[in-house]
Amino acid sequence: MEARLRTIVYPVGDPDGAKALFRSLLGVEPHVDVTNWTGFRTVDGQGAGVEIGLDPHGHDAGLTGPVPYWHVEDLRATLGAVLAAGAEVVQDVRDVGGGKLVATVRDPDGNPVGLVEDRPGEGPAVV
Repeated sequence: MEARLRTIVYPVGDPDGAKALFRSLLGVEPHVDVTNWTGFRTVDGQGAGVEIGLDPHGHDAGLTGPVPYWHVEDLRATLGAVLAAGAEVVQDVRDVGGGKLVATVRDPDGNPVGLVEDRPGEGPAVV
């Protein structure tokens, strides 16, 4: 079971302020900027990158800070494994559009951990 950290989601109460901060920090414009999501994509010299997502509804969903999302091949199998290792479900598996599955758990210390199952051939995207 291979997992890659490819998405970090920040719950934001001030989307415009958060966009300004991340534009300054990353030096790029968002590649997605819609009502429910703003996404910035970072790319290193090898073509790998991380999606930085700003979620204006994150606080409403119970997020209190950034959530790292680990992209996995089989979300349900990975979820079972992390639950067996002591995690607890925060948000169960859900389809966020087009078959992309996500879930969120807390580790035994209370830290949030997100899981994403990408569709075949897809990179980091909106969670």
